[in-house]
Amino acid sequence: MEYIYAAMLLHKAGQKIEEASIKRVLESVHVKVDDARAKALVAALEGVNIDEAIEKAAMPIAVAAPAASHEHKAEAKVDHAKKAAEEKKAEENAAAGLGSLFG
Repeated sequence: MEYIYAAMLLHKAGQKIEEASIKRVLESVHVKVDDARAKALVAALEGVNIDEAIEKAAMPIAVAAPAASHEHKAEAKVDHAKKAAEEKKAEENAAAGLGSLFG
C-alpha cells in the first residue's frame, strides 16, 4: 500500500511518477524498496488519469430525504440498499484493481 501512497503523494505534489521518485519517497520514510514493485506500479499507472480514478473511488454517500408516506419510505429503503450495494461493489473493484499491482 505504501507504494500507492507514494504515487499519490507525488501526484498531489505535481511530480512525475517514476521509479526513482517512488524509491526516493519510500526511502525517505525508511521503507525497504522492492524495485520490481516500484517498476510494476509505474507501469500500471501509465496512461491512468489519477484525478479521475480518485474521484470515482471517493463517491459521495447519498442521504435519503424523509419520505412523505410509508410507500415512499419503503422505496427509499430499497434505493438506499441498492446504492449501498453499488458502492460496496465499486470499493471491491477498486481494491481488486490495486491488489493486482502486488501480485
